Amino acid sequence: MIDAAGPFQASAPTVIEAAIAAGVHYVDLADGRAFVAAIGAHDAAAKAAGISVTTGASSIPALSHAVIDALADGWHSIDRIRIGIFPGNRAPRGLAVVQAILSYVGHPVRVWRSGRWTDVPGWGMLHRWNVPGVGARWASVCDTPEQDLLVRRYHPSDRAEFFAGMELSVLHLGLALLALPVRLGWIASLRPASRPLLAIAKWLIPFGSDIGAMDIQISGLNARNECAAARWTLRADGNRGPYVPTLAALALLRRFRDGRPPAPGARPCTGVLTLTETEADFARLGIATERS
Repeated sequence: MIDAAGPFQASAPTVIEAAIAAGVHYVDLADGRAFVAAIGAHDAAAKAAGISVTTGASSIPALSHAVIDALADGWHSIDRIRIGIFPGNRAPRGLAVVQAILSYVGHPVRVWRSGRWTDVPGWGMLHRWNVPGVGARWASVCDTPEQDLLVRRYHPSDRAEFFAGMELSVLHLGLALLALPVRLGWIASLRPASRPLLAIAKWLIPFGSDIGAMDIQISGLNARNECAAARWTLRADGNRGPYVPTLAALALLRRFRDGRPPAPGARPCTGVLTLTETEADFARLGIATERS
């Protein structure tokens, strides 16, 4: 079974427990940091049931780690990792996505910078990000499982950062402004405002573009022990961006179909898939990717 319901930031593992009890393989598209971090608690039960429980079969961490594995193949070490996701303003959006974002906006987010863990405000670290073939987009830090999983898997000596951005300045900067009362402790969370903020976002859908992007940058020491940098960029025109989070789960479904499921146990979807397993899907959907 595949759980794509969300938002996983406030989810209990009820569906996971039901899948294990029924002896059914489980896959989800979770992006909730605490939810993904707790997946190991189900490992023993999943192994006893002889099933696989895979969390995060989505753009992050499944696709992002597949990309980094390809970019850093043969490298000695990685110093920096930067990942950014930038949906086009005309892309469809739902309440669960808005609730997920507002759950951490203004709250401390634990990030790996300068070789140590530090807290920064959610939707802070505001800056412009130049995406090749797309242009400049606003970017802010997000609270996702990626921060933990990137450090655990790749051991970057300097930093591992994940950002996202909305295309329209009024939405992105407006949310940064709305984060201030949370940061100052005047209100507990922006999540209760999910519905009115979603309504505003939908009202602005005619503006902006239908071009979404994902950009992954790494630097470190390559196979020749030389300083190196590598980059992978995805561009999704025609509102095809929302398909991207589903492609890792689709690749896993093909493995189940072909009798090659993940081994029994519970784990994040890191190091499970290769980039080649999604490339045909990108081509079929008309989604462009480029390595540099």
